[in-house]
Amino acid sequence: MVTGDILRDELLALIDGHGAHQPFEAAVADFPDDAINRLPPNVPYTPWHLLEHIRITQADLLDYIRSRAYLAPSWPEAYWPARDATATPRQFALTVEEFRSDRSALHELVADPATDLLSTIPNTPGHTILREVRLVGDHNAYHTGEFAILRQVMGTWPPGRDE
Repeated sequence: MVTGDILRDELLALIDGHGAHQPFEAAVADFPDDAINRLPPNVPYTPWHLLEHIRITQADLLDYIRSRAYLAPSWPEAYWPARDATATPRQFALTVEEFRSDRSALHELVADPATDLLSTIPNTPGHTILREVRLVGDHNAYHTGEFAILRQVMGTWPPGRDE
């Protein structure tokens, strides 16, 4: 295996949530509808707000990689839903579905041998696809872990779940 293949495989594992991180699917599995919009103790956002933030950020970084007409959204407003925004169970499911779809697009991009992970993305200050995918993976892992901790604090894990 050549170095590029090893790097590509490591990035794919990071995107897919393998390694030392809890996979996204495990964190969101069987989340109760009645907790979607509940504020955890001492936290100013709901579980849905957090998942929507992960989704928005991942979609933004994917756009940054793909689009040469990219315009950065305003930080932090555009990266989080409004504090008073709520979601229905269907909207919660759509957040999860759209996250998975964008993650799949990132996976396909990285898995494609024609993707040069180390070349500079045009119109950026020297950023590479490697850098952006690493940011996505780090951000997703961080907030997926946070989501899992919120579940623990809120008591929303299914009964009998192995911890």
